[in-house]
Amino acid sequence: MKTTTRRHFVAGAGLAASALAMMPPQQSLGAETKVVEIKKETEKMKKIVVAADPFALSLKEAIVAHLKEKGYAVQDVGSVAGKDIPYFDGATAACKVLQAKEADSAILFCGTGMGMSIVANRFKGCTASVVESVFAAKMCRVVNNANVLCLGQMIWGEWMAKEAVDTFLNTKFTQGLEGLAGFLQDAVNKVEAIRP
Repeated sequence: MKTTTRRHFVAGAGLAASALAMMPPQQSLGAETKVVEIKKETEKMKKIVVAADPFALSLKEAIVAHLKEKGYAVQDVGSVAGKDIPYFDGATAACKVLQAKEADSAILFCGTGMGMSIVANRFKGCTASVVESVFAAKMCRVVNNANVLCLGQMIWGEWMAKEAVDTFLNTKFTQGLEGLAGFLQDAVNKVEAIRP
């Protein structure tokens, strides 16, 4: 990639990101039709698979209740009270559900989110992002088309975690960076093809 292309991407991402962060969601979309597109995308992502290790049960339970209130169908393949499943087994089970197309996205929980992310990114078709801010939850969708959100109970409070989950599920790939859509799609394809 040429240096100028990288500069344009970085400049575009910075400007768009700043604008997205400063505007309410409806304003940042720019047009009513884009609101409709995002609603359609959200409707497609109604099935969510979740998994937590024993260190993140309470955060997972709060998010599952939140998702169900919003009308999502939630499949839990991780730890529950009285049944401990380590992060590497929970992430594996969730990613197999995604690969079988039985869910549209996954939300994984452990102490920091890191272990879940490391395991999930080993699975073809799973793009996991461990995030520590609502902004990062938005940008992992916009830039990387992530379909797995990883959250750490040691890092997130319930209220902000709900904001991050809502943002992740309601943000479309390339949203706000439509001028870079070709580059971003090409990048996602090239990253997915990396299988050393």
